[in-house]
Formats: sequence, structure tokens, C-alpha cells
Amino acid sequence: MTRLRRLRDRAVRRRVRDAIAEELLGDPRSLAVVFALTAFMFLIGVDYYAGTLGEVPTVLWPLYADSAVAVALGALSLATLLPTVGSGEPVTETPTNRPLAYLHTLSFVWLVQFGLWPLVSLNLAFESYVTAPDAWIYYWGVLGTHLCFVGLALLFPAFGRTTRGALAVAGALGVANVVVDYWAGYYPPLLYEPGVGLALATLGIAGLCVWLASRSFRRLDAESA
Repeated sequence: MTRLRRLRDRAVRRRVRDAIAEELLGDPRSLAVVFALTAFMFLIGVDYYAGTLGEVPTVLWPLYADSAVAVALGALSLATLLPTVGSGEPVTETPTNRPLAYLHTLSFVWLVQFGLWPLVSLNLAFESYVTAPDAWIYYWGVLGTHLCFVGLALLFPAFGRTTRGALAVAGALGVANVVVDYWAGYYPPLLYEPGVGLALATLGIAGLCVWLASRSFRRLDAESA
């Protein structure tokens, strides 16, 4: 219990996160495994949206196929670690700059947002999903893989930074995603017609994720000052 209480300390949580990030991402072999899992999740996401992409204007694909895009952004963030890991330096010492701050912030927000989104969207039609013939894929499989998004994203603050601009862009894209999905009607394939409740929940999740990013990442602006 004493150790759990220590996790209330932000500095302790940061050290734990950094240690886990170093263990999972700081070695070429382990980083390769994470890359492979990320690629697998990306392919699953592409397959999920592929059948309906033709019904969506091409310019809206990044906002429509949001889960696949989130994983792709995560893969790009992981790719920025390659020079650091290859040189043997700690992951936490990965060089950063303003463009990377935007990338890591967007990766974090989208991975967490669309990692949590199925917890709401699928459970709004819980009975339909758990009684479906392929429930082990379309309910348990989806929840499991999407929660991996969250676990991956929570490692990014170990090496990434954020800025006010990056947080603002992430928030704006969260709003744009809700508009495209629930106002324009280009929502992901579901077993039911989503309503205002899911739209508001999605907007709330987006806001929560931006707030979490602001709390989790160190500020690039502060370090540059």
C-alpha cells in the first residue's frame, strides 16, 4: 500500500513511466517488437475501414479512419526514437523540437482518444455486440487492441514534449472529428445508428485527452526559455 501511495507523487509516476519506456522502447529488439505490434494494429484498422472508404470523400479519410490514423501517427512517433536507440542513448534523451512536439502530442491525443472511444461506442449497444456471432473479435478483440493504443501513448511523454499550439491543434482536430462523424454522418461502421449521446461522449473524450496531454508532457516552451 505504501508503494501505491507513492504513485500519487507526480515525480514518482514520471520515473516509473520513464523506466517502462526505457524497458520497452530503449532496446532495438524490444522497439522492433513494439513496431511489429503497431503495424499489426494498423493493418487491422485499415481492414476495418477499407470496405466503407469509397463512401467517404477522400479529403475526409484521415478524420474518418481515425483509429488507423492514430496508430500511423504513433508509428511515426516511435520512428523518431530510432537514432537515439541506435546510438545507445536513453530514450528520455531523445532530441526534440517544435515539429516533433506537434507530432508526439497529436499521436498521444489520438491514440488515447480512439483507444477509449470503443469503451463508450460498443457499450452503448452492449447486447448487440456481445451476442454477435463474432463477438470475440468485434467486442473483446476491439476493446483489447484499442486499450493497447492507450498503453502505447502513455509512454510518449517519456521522450516527447508539447506546446500550447500543439494542444490547440489536437483539440481542434478532436472537434473536427466529431463534426465529420456525427454532423456530416461519416461515422465508423457500427451495429447501430449513433445519436447525440455518442457525439457528446466523443467530444468529452477528446477534451479529456487534450487535458491529459497537457498534464503528461513537459513543455517545450519552458525548456527553451
